[in-house]
Amino acid sequence: MILIDKENYDLLLPSLLKVEINHLFARTVLEQKMDGEVYMDDPICPSTFLVKHAYGMSLLWGNTENELFNSKLKSYLLNENGKRQGTEWLQVFPDIWNEKLVELLGSKLVLDPIDNLALLGADKKLVAKDTRVNFRFNSKKYASCKLNLDSKFDLVKLRNGLFEKTKGSVVPARFWRNEAEFVDLGVGFSVVANGEPISTAFSAFIHDQMLELGIETLPGFQATGLASVACSALIDYCLENNLEPVWACRLDNVGSFKLAQKLGFEVERMIPYYQLPN
Repeated sequence: MILIDKENYDLLLPSLLKVEINHLFARTVLEQKMDGEVYMDDPICPSTFLVKHAYGMSLLWGNTENELFNSKLKSYLLNENGKRQGTEWLQVFPDIWNEKLVELLGSKLVLDPIDNLALLGADKKLVAKDTRVNFRFNSKKYASCKLNLDSKFDLVKLRNGLFEKTKGSVVPARFWRNEAEFVDLGVGFSVVANGEPISTAFSAFIHDQMLELGIETLPGFQATGLASVACSALIDYCLENNLEPVWACRLDNVGSFKLAQKLGFEVERMIPYYQLPN
């Protein structure tokens, strides 16, 4: 695995665009709209690639049979050098990579995390296989979704001041370098109370008329319908500006999974999603 310089990122774009699963986060890194790390197998004739977004998502694609790369990949996945400090989730393409990971990782790959919680708790250097869901938006289903907002809340466009106030895991500050870039290039809507964002839907990535939604709601206000209001505002913005809304989440994220379907998204495909140790 060779860590490549930013000046060479654009060389990987033609290969990335052939990847048939949601890869907007990887494209954001290659187009240098957000920080990350990019690796490949060979500087002259590369055929295997790995892109990591600063949020903690990574994509591995290309040739599965480079033994030298794979040996280094195994070390990377298991965090043998201890460099990875936070959560990282890996997607792979094509599907044959899933078979290769079983071969590479052996007993270090946990295929049924829910049934092996004790094992995962005892050994911190295991890769756990999960599932990620890619949705496709159905505007006809969305059109039938009627939403109302309680008078004690306000719906506002996410502008200066709210960027840093939005707290949680999936927030604009983890997908955009700074507030100025977000206000200039991104878009979002927040349900606020007393000037504080309660539920926020925002553009995590925008490429080629596609906008992938990020959504965060404060714990005390989840399952109240406020996320539907914020997301609907962003979806309306997409439809008014000829953008395709994009949604993806882990299968076990029940709230996100159900909200997507409520808002007119349909399951397009389910893919393996690997949680790497830190």
